[in-house]
Amino acid sequence: MVSSVCVLGSTGSIGTQALDVARRLGIRVTALAAGTREKELEDQCRAFCPGTVYIDESCYSSLRVRLADTSVRVVTGREALSALAAEDPSPMVVNALTGILGLLPTLAAVEAGKDVALANKETLVAGGEIVMRRAAEKGVRILPVDSEHSAIFQCLQSGGRPKKLLLTGSGGPFFGKDRAFLETVRPEDALKHPNWQMGAKITVDSSTLMNKGLELIEAVHLFGIRPEQVEVVIQRESVIHSLVQFEDNAVLAQLGVPDMRLCIQYALTYPERMPCPTGELDLFALEKLTFARPDTETFPLLALAKDAIARGGNLPAAMNGANEEAVGRFLRGEIRYTELFELVIQATEQTAYCANPSLETIFASDEAARGFVRAG
Repeated sequence: MVSSVCVLGSTGSIGTQALDVARRLGIRVTALAAGTREKELEDQCRAFCPGTVYIDESCYSSLRVRLADTSVRVVTGREALSALAAEDPSPMVVNALTGILGLLPTLAAVEAGKDVALANKETLVAGGEIVMRRAAEKGVRILPVDSEHSAIFQCLQSGGRPKKLLLTGSGGPFFGKDRAFLETVRPEDALKHPNWQMGAKITVDSSTLMNKGLELIEAVHLFGIRPEQVEVVIQRESVIHSLVQFEDNAVLAQLGVPDMRLCIQYALTYPERMPCPTGELDLFALEKLTFARPDTETFPLLALAKDAIARGGNLPAAMNGANEEAVGRFLRGEIRYTELFELVIQATEQTAYCANPSLETIFASDEAARGFVRAG
């Protein structure tokens, strides 16, 4: 079990649960990073006494005043966030940041020889080839925190060569709905996930099935598998978190109640398993387990993601940037739900393709796609 951690994105859903796991296991928290939730971050600093804390520039001065009676060092700025990931003394960084903001801190941690417990899927969507190559060269581990990738990772511990990864998803709040219904969807509708309590951006992504698309791309990089070897399966009850089919056609699944603390804890204690406060799965209480194919005609972003990773290069980064921007516009009431689909597809299709992008090209593609969506 890791002795101490740095938690990036500490005030979000995954971040707060990671702190809960750390507290319960006696893991020291040496650094924290958050966006603009300064009161929550102040409370976390007083509870965990980290050496350093990062916050958005808009809240920097205020948080320094709030923490003036403590020894906590407050930093801000993008370079400071990456420096925190690299220079903090903990051997592991938990990256629960939202969006492409998480890419550079992940790389900084890897370059510093740290393991990364990764909940920031955009890191691998935008820069997966670069990140996984450097992790291999540095001899560090990228340990998945997403429930689906944690499930696959756990199934793979049995050994054997995977033939197919079966990536499950709930289907979101609009499963079974048609395009006409989607024309009426409001932000408050998209934020009502049937099974999980998550942040706004990922909840909207779940409703559009883009979250499954991002996870498919992430799985390709995490597990070194071809895109055509990943199949998305709608599992409405969110009990089977994902499955692996091996070369002999045996299929292993990881089941559990929908509680992210198990996935977080396994990343922090791997390869050990320890008692966890998640509820026990009561098989006798389950009325049924259902499976369905995703509707990629009504929800076209999953098909877009499959095409983007099949072509590779800078297209996943452009698609991800366009999606982040479009989700933001939808949540602010600037565009309709179905316009979100259209803008992301158009922004990705108009991207100038680069087969082997540098970090600079990745960020340029991200920004160009965002600009397209902002202007759309």
